[in-house]
Amino acid sequence: MASYRIGIGSFNLKDGNIGIGTETTGFGNLKVEGTIKTTDFDVGVSTFTRYSGFEGEEAKFDKDVDLSGEYSTTGDIVVDTGGTLTVGLGSTACIGSVECISVKHHFSVPVGDTSQRNISSGYQEGVVRYNRDLGTMEFFNGNEWKQFTYIADVQNSSSTRGRGILAGGNDPSMLSNIAFVNIASAGNAQNFGDLTTARTCRATSSETRALFAGGFVSPTGSNIIDYVTMASSGNAIDFGDSTHQRRNQAMLSSSTRAIIGGGESPATINVMDYVEIGTLGNALDFGDLSQARYGNTGMSSPVRGIFACDQSDYNTTSVEFITIASKGNAKDFGELDDSRSNAGSASNGVRGIVAGGYNGGSRLSLVSSCVMASTGNFISFGNLVKAADRGDGMCNSTRAVFNGGYPSNANGMDSIEFSSGGSGASFGSDIEERGQSAGFCSDSHGGLGGY
Repeated sequence: MASYRIGIGSFNLKDGNIGIGTETTGFGNLKVEGTIKTTDFDVGVSTFTRYSGFEGEEAKFDKDVDLSGEYSTTGDIVVDTGGTLTVGLGSTACIGSVECISVKHHFSVPVGDTSQRNISSGYQEGVVRYNRDLGTMEFFNGNEWKQFTYIADVQNSSSTRGRGILAGGNDPSMLSNIAFVNIASAGNAQNFGDLTTARTCRATSSETRALFAGGFVSPTGSNIIDYVTMASSGNAIDFGDSTHQRRNQAMLSSSTRAIIGGGESPATINVMDYVEIGTLGNALDFGDLSQARYGNTGMSSPVRGIFACDQSDYNTTSVEFITIASKGNAKDFGELDDSRSNAGSASNGVRGIVAGGYNGGSRLSLVSSCVMASTGNFISFGNLVKAADRGDGMCNSTRAVFNGGYPSNANGMDSIEFSSGGSGASFGSDIEERGQSAGFCSDSHGGLGGY
C-alpha cells in the first residue's frame, strides 16, 4: 500500500478527498489513530470520530471546543486549564464507565426547588440535584427523592443550627399542633404543621425525618406512627402502625432505626418495636424490656439505646440498655439516683441525661447524667428552672431543651448545657401548653453521630 509523506503546512490530497488548513476544496473523511494535539483546533465533528479498531487513548483540548453532533472515545477526555468543552443542544457526550473523575476547583449539579421534582417519570435512579427549598443535596432512588445525610460539627462550629420539633400533647384537650425551635439559639417556637390525629405522643428522629408514635386517642391508646421531613414544614404523613396500641412509652433512635419501648396498652407492657426511619411501613418486634414500663423515657448514642423511669412502680430506679443495630432483649445498665416517671431525656452521644419527673410524692427539678458507652449508675448533674413532669427532650451536642411540663402545663421551655450542667436556663415559649404528654426530637441528637 502506497503512503504519502507531506510537510507541515496546507495539506490537500485532492484524489483522496482530504484537506487540512486553508484549502477550500477536497475535504473528506480524516481517520486518525493515536492522539490529536493542536493549539488551534477547528474541525467538523463528523470527521472527529474514533472508529472500531482504533484505541482512543486521549483527546486533549487546550482551547475552547464546541461539539454539536456526537463524539465517542474509549479513552480520556482532557480539558486543560483555561479551556472548555461544550456539548451543544441535541448532542450527546457518552462515557460508558468512569473509574475516576478529577475536578480541579468545583463541580456544579442541577439546582431547583421542590415543585420541580414532582414529575418523577423523567428521572432515573441515581439522579442527583440541589434542592434550594430544603437547602440540601438530594437524590432519586427510583421511587422517591431522599436527602443526603447532613452531619454538622456543632461543638466546633457553634453557629450551626439544629432544629428541634415539638408535637401533640394535652392542654387539656388533645393537640395536633407541630412546632419547631432552633436549639443553638434560645427563642420561641414557630408553627410547623399538624399531626394526622390530635393526640398525645412520643417522638424520635433521624437527621432528616421525625417520627411521632402512639399516644392517647380517647378512649384508649393509639398505634399510629406519623412522620415529617424536618428541614421543611407541613402536616405529618402516615408512616405505618406500631405492633401495639400504646401511650406514655419511650422512644429513641440512631440515624437509621427508631425504637419504641414499653407504654400502656392499656395494661403496662415490656414490648419493644422498631422501624427503619428511611422507609415506610409497620413496626416489627425488636425484643423485650426486662420489666414492663410506662411513663418511661429513652436516649441514645449511635450504638446504644437507654431506657429509664417507670410510672407503674415509683420505687424502681433500674436502667436498661440495648444495642440499636441488633435485635434482642434489654440488659441491665445501672441505677438512677432518684426513682421517677415522665422525666425528660436527651443525649449528645457521650453523656445521657434524665431531667425532672415525678417520684410518686413530688415533682423534681433534678437533672442526672451517665456516660453512655459504659454501664453504671446515674449521678447528679444539675437542676432545671422548675420542678415538673417533662416528657421527652430535644438537643444538639451542646444543649438539651425541655418543655414546661405538668402540672402547670406552662409553655415555657428550659435548657441545660451538656458541658457544664449546673442550673438550667429559660429557653423561650412554646406555641401550646403541652403538659408532659407531647413528642420532642431533633435533627442533631446524640444517636445520629457527628453532631
